[in-house]
Amino acid sequence: MIDVIDHNHFGYEAQAGDAMRGAFDWEMYYKRIPIPPELQRTDPSDPFESPVMAGGLFAINRKWFWELGGYDPGLEIWGGEQYEISFKVWMCGGEMFDVPCSRVGHIYRKYVPYKVPTGTSLARNLKRVAETWMDEYAEYIYQRRPEYRHLSTGDLTSQKELRKHLKCKDFKWFMTAVAWDIPKYYPPVEPPPAAWGEMRNVASNLCIDSKHGATGTELRVDTCVKDGSERTWSHEQLFTFGWREDIRPGEPLHTRKFCFDAISHNSPVTLYDCHGMKGNQHWSYRKDKTLFHPVSNSCVDCNPAEKKIFMNRCDPLSETQQWIFEHINMTILQKFNIYNNS
Repeated sequence: MIDVIDHNHFGYEAQAGDAMRGAFDWEMYYKRIPIPPELQRTDPSDPFESPVMAGGLFAINRKWFWELGGYDPGLEIWGGEQYEISFKVWMCGGEMFDVPCSRVGHIYRKYVPYKVPTGTSLARNLKRVAETWMDEYAEYIYQRRPEYRHLSTGDLTSQKELRKHLKCKDFKWFMTAVAWDIPKYYPPVEPPPAAWGEMRNVASNLCIDSKHGATGTELRVDTCVKDGSERTWSHEQLFTFGWREDIRPGEPLHTRKFCFDAISHNSPVTLYDCHGMKGNQHWSYRKDKTLFHPVSNSCVDCNPAEKKIFMNRCDPLSETQQWIFEHINMTILQKFNIYNNS
């Protein structure tokens, strides 16, 4: 387990939250998911299986590490190596565990004095891992990251020969036997959304706009791009109400990793990192066109004059609380509402 050593005063801070399994989504972002009941132990200090690790810090028998080929020497700088070693360990005869009572403190820098790999070098690494280890599942990555299709991975001959020499299992086995709970949170084939497109307010005829903001950004209403005379990069008015019953900026296959979030019956509606656990990010789009927030028992409202969006006591007769999605899948929406009312 990786804990934090504060870079200012060297105070030691234990990793926050419950123990969770390492996972990934199909854009190859590292994720953590709850330990399923089948794997939970009576003693919380007991080691538990984890499909992938965060990377950087781990313990392994040195001899076996080199028998596995170590890290792929074709990976550049860093990025993707945690997936490569995790897949290799599981698929080639090993097991991987998180050990709650084994702790390593890590000093995170206040600033990074070197260029962090992004763009092509990171994408190349991820594609190299996918092409070597993920078999037909690599296609799910390319569907979400089409720009990866045309990247060169370099020569993969030695890596594929190593996999063959070690008699490693296929990735379908990994997803079935080891990472069987990942699709519950990150399905390879994204289920259809309940609604998507612009979100137009009935009273003001203005649209919700996230302005390409990140965590903490307060949502506002603004002139709908489709009604304006010009389109500018500063507007972001397409949203997806997806199968997790959260709302994210972007079109269905290309949503960003931020979700509509509210904390109380009179709070603003902000963007916050998506966690997929409902809670403050759980929404219901009702027949009266209101966006209901079960946790606060309130609805999304707006002040058109100030262009502000906020939570308020639900009033289905108030047109400032009525919102129209550009596209709606009534079959999916009805399933959401039936489930939430049961």
